[in-house]
Amino acid sequence: MNWQQAIKDYQNYLKIERGLSQNSISSYVMDLQKLVHFLEASSIDEKPVEISREIVQQFIYAIAKTVSPRTQARVISGLKGFFTYLVFEDYREDNPMDLIETPNIGRKLPDTLSVEEINDLINAIDLSKPEGERNRAILETLYGCGLRVSELINLKLSDLYFEEDFIKVTGKGDKQRFVPISRVNQKYINIYWKEVRVHLPIQKEHEDFVFLNRRGKQLTRAMIFTIVKRLAEQIGLKKNISPHTFRHSFATHLLENGADLRAIQQMLGHESITTTEVYMHVNRTHLTQVLKDFHPRRSEN
Repeated sequence: MNWQQAIKDYQNYLKIERGLSQNSISSYVMDLQKLVHFLEASSIDEKPVEISREIVQQFIYAIAKTVSPRTQARVISGLKGFFTYLVFEDYREDNPMDLIETPNIGRKLPDTLSVEEINDLINAIDLSKPEGERNRAILETLYGCGLRVSELINLKLSDLYFEEDFIKVTGKGDKQRFVPISRVNQKYINIYWKEVRVHLPIQKEHEDFVFLNRRGKQLTRAMIFTIVKRLAEQIGLKKNISPHTFRHSFATHLLENGADLRAIQQMLGHESITTTEVYMHVNRTHLTQVLKDFHPRRSEN
């Protein structure tokens, strides 16, 4: 079994057996290709079923010089998964990654925006331009529903259940969930849908996507990043933000205002409550206030 065949089989396994998204699969494959390129550059001819721990360790040492500890940890995790798959399928008896340690990177708390900063970003949108109403609806939906950027660009008109105040979202691994949507958010989507989108030259197979570019095609992830970055520059925002920052802010603001963590978990589409907790970098003042407000022994009386 050569590397390309092994990687192709692994892709099929991740898609069919694990149900991972194409973005996740592409990330795994990219890291495996880095190993393959290292072997080729080093003139090492070892197949995936025979590569030793020493060779893999050489690769890890090499990439450690050029990437961050976080990226290094991701590569190690991906390789462990790949070789675990080979063991599971009886292609090899051992996992060469078993004794290779992952660098300690700590837990990075996500950045968030204040309500004022979100308002400033939305108010900076030029509504006199055709894409203005679209961009306002995009930001309102990112923040109002806590969507991932991939979920936003794949949102369809047939997923909008405005009469019930919900939208249907397709998340990681094609798992679907229903997320509540406010009347304000619905209003801005409707303005874009009914007053702007109807005038676009909508292309075949793109008719059902909510957010389109000026040529009538589905928006890309890169376009959403560009919209957010440009608005941040316009208002002179010093934070390094991305579309995902609105998702962090959605979760954090809900928690700060008393929302239940389990409810937030469901809206975000997290399988584990632990994943949701990573978003909750609430300040200690807020936590102290929660204790004072809700603990039965909060006072001497």
